[in-house]
Amino acid sequence: MKFIAQEMREIMAQLVFRTINEMVGRADKLKAKTDVQHWQAKGVDLSALLHRPQVSKDTGAYCSTTQDHGLDESLDRKVLLDACAPALEKREHVEFSTPIVNTNRVVGTILGHEVTKRYGADGLLEDTINLNFTGSAGQSFGAFVPHGISMHLEGDANDYVGKGLSGGKLVIVPPRESTFVPRENIIIGNVALYGATSGEVYIRGMAGERFAVRNSGVTAVVESVGDHGCEYMTGGRVVVLGATGRNFAAGMSGGVAYVLDENDQLSANLNNEMVDLEALDEVEEVLLVRDLIQKHKHYTDSAVAHELLENWEDTVRHFKRVMPRDYKRAQEAMKRVEAEGLSGEEAVMAAFEENKKDISRVGGN
Repeated sequence: MKFIAQEMREIMAQLVFRTINEMVGRADKLKAKTDVQHWQAKGVDLSALLHRPQVSKDTGAYCSTTQDHGLDESLDRKVLLDACAPALEKREHVEFSTPIVNTNRVVGTILGHEVTKRYGADGLLEDTINLNFTGSAGQSFGAFVPHGISMHLEGDANDYVGKGLSGGKLVIVPPRESTFVPRENIIIGNVALYGATSGEVYIRGMAGERFAVRNSGVTAVVESVGDHGCEYMTGGRVVVLGATGRNFAAGMSGGVAYVLDENDQLSANLNNEMVDLEALDEVEEVLLVRDLIQKHKHYTDSAVAHELLENWEDTVRHFKRVMPRDYKRAQEAMKRVEAEGLSGEEAVMAAFEENKKDISRVGGN
């Protein structure tokens, strides 16, 4: 970053700019290349894009006025920070309940920032802060929440639940008085766990589209998902206790998904460009999936989880493992080199070299 900044300062000096603000809107300093040979780009007229309109001196070209984003009215600032003060200041356990409505967005994020600011990436001990919400949560419920914060929601939530989740725990269940079948009804919106890195999530109900997109480390249990589930996932574990939508596992390069495929529909909905569909037959993974379903039952009182655990011998036969090919090959290479007694760094390098050999055998570069 220092090199980038240095080079940028040099370019700015050549253009006689002292600050970045002075550069904003100066389209007169841009020139289109004239020696473009690509058949699609050659001859493109950029004059309309590079035109600099005549405006008055009072017209701002960059952010020069103070904006009120309403953060002081957020649920975190108005309620949660004060309620969680004992945990923030003395690491004491806090249990707190409050209603929530869909205009309460990014609930938990400012609180999580205060935890991280004080205690770093490790956060607090598990369940130090235990928050219970009732109602409909707005966008980005539990976004970036760190370890030590557990958020329980009875109701439903909009898009981006657990975006960037960083160690926290999220539990979402339907209202107690609801009569619908949870696994057949959406209770959280689209793009949940986008870019999440660690933590646990338990959803008693169906998630919208792109569940766990770009998830890199969160463990999640959900009862069914919409289209594009586990898209671009790079790590973590996802257990789906029901149907998936179309294009499941598109671009999935890491992590593992375990799907209850009672009607043998997963293969038709799977994007198999980067993954393989396998039986769940390794003892260690069978125990892992069972443990996660037990946790799901504990946190959500899920009827589906109850039934699956009561009939476990039959249940396990219907689970399929969605495994990225390159991820599996890297895991197997790591196991081989670790068995040879190599150090952690040596094992990584040896696995890397082994992976290059595997790719070259199939015509990669």
